[in-house]
Amino acid sequence: MFTGIVEELGEVVAVERLEDASRFRLRGPLVTEGARHGDSIAVNGVCLTVVEHGDGEFTADVMAETLKRSSLGALGVGSRVNLERPMAVGGRLGGHIVQGHVDGTGTLLDRTPSEHWELVKVGLPAHLARYVVEKGSITVDGVSLTVVEVGDDWFTISLIPTTLDLTTLGIKKSGDPVNLEVDVIAKYVERLLGPNAGENVR
Repeated sequence: MFTGIVEELGEVVAVERLEDASRFRLRGPLVTEGARHGDSIAVNGVCLTVVEHGDGEFTADVMAETLKRSSLGALGVGSRVNLERPMAVGGRLGGHIVQGHVDGTGTLLDRTPSEHWELVKVGLPAHLARYVVEKGSITVDGVSLTVVEVGDDWFTISLIPTTLDLTTLGIKKSGDPVNLEVDVIAKYVERLLGPNAGENVR
C-alpha cells in the first residue's frame, strides 16, 4: 500500500518493448536504497515489482494489462516519473490509501496559475466520475490530491509549490495523459450497497 506522497522525481533510462509487455529501467537513488528483488515501487502511481537493481537504478516489467490501463506505455527514455516506496507498517499515512492499481487515464485539460498555487483541470473517463467527489481524495500520477470541483467528465485540483517542484505535475502540459486511481473505499461502498447487497450474508 502507498500513501500518494511522492518521495522522488525519477527518470526513465531505458525501455525495452516486448510483444505483449515492456521492460523499464528507471533511475531513483532514494527509492532503490535498500531495495531487494521483488519489492514494490510505485511509478506514476502504478505499483511495479523490482526485478533488478543497482547503482541507484531498478528494472521493472510492465504487462499488457498495465500498459492498456495506464500511461506508462507513453514513457520514453528521459521521461520524468513520480516514485514512491510502499508505506511501512506503523508509518504515517500522509496522503490517503493508495493501492497502486490505476483505474484509468485522464487528460490534463487546463492550468490556471496563481501567485502561490496553481489550479489544474483534469478530464476523466465517464465510468470513473461517480467515484470523484468535491473535497474527496484522488491519486493523479501517484500524487494524493484533494478534489476542488467536479463536473460530469472533469475535476480540478490545486497544486502547491512543493507539488509543482517535486512531482511530474509541475511539468505536465495540456493534452498530456495522467494516471488516475479513485478512492478504493468508494468502490467497496458501491459494491456493498449495490442491487445484490446482503444476498450472501447469513
